[in-house]
Parts: sequence; structure tokens; C-alpha cells
Amino acid sequence: MKEKWSALMEQDGAKTVVASLISILIGLLVGCIIVVIVGLANKVLGIGAAWDGIRLVLGGILSTGRDAVGNLSFGFNPANVGNMLFRATPLILTGLSVAVAFKTGLFNIGAPGQYLMSTAATLIVALSIPTAVVPAPLVWLLAFLSGILAGAAWGAIPGLVKALLNINEVLACIMTNWIAANLVTWIFDGSTWCNMEEFGKTGYVYKTSFNGVETAKWGLDVIFPGSQVNWGIVIAVILAIVVYAFITKTTMGYELVSCGSNRHAARYAGISDKRNIVLSMAIAGGLAGAAAALYYLSGNTEFFWSTYQSLPAVGFNGIPVALLAASNPLAIIFTGCFMSMLNIAGQQLTNLTGYNEYITDVVIATIVYLSAFTLVIKTLIAGRKKRAAGVDAKVIPAASQGAGTTPETGKEKEGEGV
Repeated sequence: MKEKWSALMEQDGAKTVVASLISILIGLLVGCIIVVIVGLANKVLGIGAAWDGIRLVLGGILSTGRDAVGNLSFGFNPANVGNMLFRATPLILTGLSVAVAFKTGLFNIGAPGQYLMSTAATLIVALSIPTAVVPAPLVWLLAFLSGILAGAAWGAIPGLVKALLNINEVLACIMTNWIAANLVTWIFDGSTWCNMEEFGKTGYVYKTSFNGVETAKWGLDVIFPGSQVNWGIVIAVILAIVVYAFITKTTMGYELVSCGSNRHAARYAGISDKRNIVLSMAIAGGLAGAAAALYYLSGNTEFFWSTYQSLPAVGFNGIPVALLAASNPLAIIFTGCFMSMLNIAGQQLTNLTGYNEYITDVVIATIVYLSAFTLVIKTLIAGRKKRAAGVDAKVIPAASQGAGTTPETGKEKEGEGV
């Protein structure tokens, strides 16, 4: 068993998984420590609230509220699980967006801008085409594809700048982020799509359900009653599988990874590095665009058009999702769900205790920092194995001295062959 475990830990993938799990465990531990410190320092909270806080940080997704006595109760909560899957959908797709760029040696920090441009394209198409003339499912499909294309086009801009002018893609992405924020604000400022009827709202664009265009639930509302979940999560999982197959099973995917490993060597081998840089950023933008399209086509979300105040956080949250998954498209499905679980836990923490939900943000931040040091953790794991191997190497020659070998070399002594 020990030999099998050692052989498994020799694989880079196994080390990556262990490093990610260590990051998660340390992050959760830090969150629990903060909960205890805040609870002990606050007379209103106390140790009882601290214990409740710890349980919610670790298992908030399973919280069902408080019983008649006031104690926390746990069990399967379909609303929490459904909302977790709904929130995980854009996280999975923005994580895929960052991961695809990582595979080509690029850092796509422009997902927020790509997300915004997709939001504008998706909402304009969904709300402009009258469903009395065109069937709502067809309008949904057109809006979804428009969002993907808008994100891809906006993502290709930093790719072109990088490929043709060799300008760092991070700088180009930051510029395109804020251009997108102000451009989208200008597009919706005073437009006919702004919601001025529902509860007196003046700064929000109509929900797509206003036009009868929304993502189908197809039974998920029965499995997870009271939640926002829809088939967007299924589409996100399918896209993750498609991206995995594209990267690992196709020639084009191999070329992207080759450019990421060594751009100059790829060029020497006849691979167009410039084309693949633009292609990689376009695919990354399209995935970020799909995230926005699925989010706003859910029918129960509305867009605040004054985006110049801030960039959408979900675009940046794809970075830790990709880092924690080591840019593996299939692993991103699980890391996206995990980050979403922490968000739900934060909500439960605020609703059921005197704590603030931002404690879970500290947990996420800790995990993010540690996931960025995955290589360091893997090196430490490898170093520990080498030290263990060194001890075994010392024991083996010592035990073999009676068999006619020297302790220094392990070779047979002259004239004393077995």
C-alpha cells in the first residue's frame, strides 16, 4: 500500500490535487479561527455564536435555519443547493475563460470587460426581438450566441495587441475592461430597455422574462424548489467537457498548449504563435461571454447599467476558480461549485448569526493566495518524499553489508562474490 501511494504521489496531477486540498483546508481553518476570535472578542456574540459560525462556515450549504428552540438545524436544503448551482454557472465559465488563456501562457484579466460586452449584446437581442413574432426559444438562442460572439470579439482585442505589437495582455485587458464599462453604460443610458415600472426602478435594465425569454428549468425547479437554478448549469458543465476535449484531444488544442509551453519552440515547429494567441483570447472571451449570457437569460436577474462604478466581480472570481483547479477544465466544475458554496455559507452566516458574510470572503482570499503558491506546496511535498527516500537509501546499504557489499557504493567486495 505504501509503495502504491508513493507511486501515485510521483504523478504531477496527484501533487496538484493534494496542493489544492491543502489550500482549501488551510483557508477553512483560517476562517474558523477568525470566527472564534471575533466571537470571543464580542460580548454580544460569545462562544456559542462562534460555534454556530464555525458550523456554518464548514456546512452552510446544508443549513435549514433554526428550530423552535433556536438551535441551528442541518439537512438537505434544496433552495441552498439550487442557488449554489445557479451561482456556480458563471463562475465555472469565467474560470474556463481564465484557464484557456493560462494554457496558452496568457493571463486573461479581461473577463470582466468581456462579461460586460456580452451582457449588453445578450440583453439588447433578448429585449429587442418581439416574441410575438419570433418564438421565445429562438430569441433565447440568438441572445445566447450574441453574448458569446460579443465576448469573443472583445477578448480578441488584447490577443491582437499581444500578437502584433507584443504589448502585455494584462495591460491591454485592463484597458479594455474600463472601455467596456463606460461603453456599456453609454449604450444603456436613457435607453428604452431601462426598468422604470417595477417598484420605481430607474437604473436597471428589464429582466429578460419581461419579453418572455428565459432559460428553461426542465424539472430542476422540482428537484430544487424555491431556488433560481435552471439548465444553465447543465450548459456550463457541457462547455467544460467540450473545452477539456478540445485542449486534450484536438490538434488545435495541442497547438495552443504548445504555444503556452514555449512560444518560440512552437514557432520553430511550424505552429503560428500569433494566430494561437488571438484564438486563445477569443475563446476565453467567448466563455466569459457565455457566463454573462446564461446569468442574464435566467429571467430572474436584472442588470444595473451604471457599470462605471465597478467592474463585475464574477469576472475576477474566475481567476481563483482556475488557479485552484490548476487550469483543468473538468476540475473547474468542482472548484466553481466550491466557491459558490462559500458564498451561500456567507449568506447563511449573515442571516442566522451576528457575523458578517465577509468572513467567507477572507476564506476565499486565503485559498486564492495559497492556490497561487501551488507550485511551492508541490515542491514541499516532493522535498518531503526525497528526504524520506534518503532515509531508506541509508538503511538499504547498511543492511546489505553482510551480503558482500561496501556501505559507500553497494558494490561487491573484491574476492567476495556471492
